[in-house]
Formats: sequence, C-alpha cells, structure tokens
Amino acid sequence: MDLNILAEYVNVIILGICLCVGYIIKNAITTDKINKYIPLIVGGLGLILAIVSDIDHITLNTILTGLLSGLASTGLYEAFKNLFMKEGK
Repeated sequence: MDLNILAEYVNVIILGICLCVGYIIKNAITTDKINKYIPLIVGGLGLILAIVSDIDHITLNTILTGLLSGLASTGLYEAFKNLFMKEGK
C-alpha cells in the first residue's frame, strides 16, 4: 500500500507547531496521565490551525490536512526521540 498520497495533506507549518506544543506538554507536565491525551490535543490543535489558516474555504481536505498534520507530529516526536534521545547512549 502506497502512503505517499497522504504526504500532500501534511502541512509542515501545522506539523511543526503541533510538534512543539506536544513537546512542551510532554515535558512541562511530568505525570503519565496527560501522555495518553497528547495525540488528541495535537490532532485538535492541527484541525483548529488548518481551519484558521483557510477560513474562507473550509473543505474536507482542510479538515484532513489539520488532523493528519497534528497526528503526524506525534509520530515525528517518537522518531526523533528514538533516534536522538536514547538514554544511556
């Protein structure tokens, strides 16, 4: 299955903002209770940012772009964490 078609729906600016907000939440609130809600928070934030950036022409593509960009930020954070933040190495 080719997932390259989803790449056209990722907005790099929304992805970056959601990545930063997710990182701040993860490191500012040290309890594990909030960790399970970070994808929900950044997905919602991505949706809001996509709607605000394209307020005159909201379509299903706008909604998909926001949600996908927000949720992709959680995957990007995990990839960076696994590559660069390994403890003990």
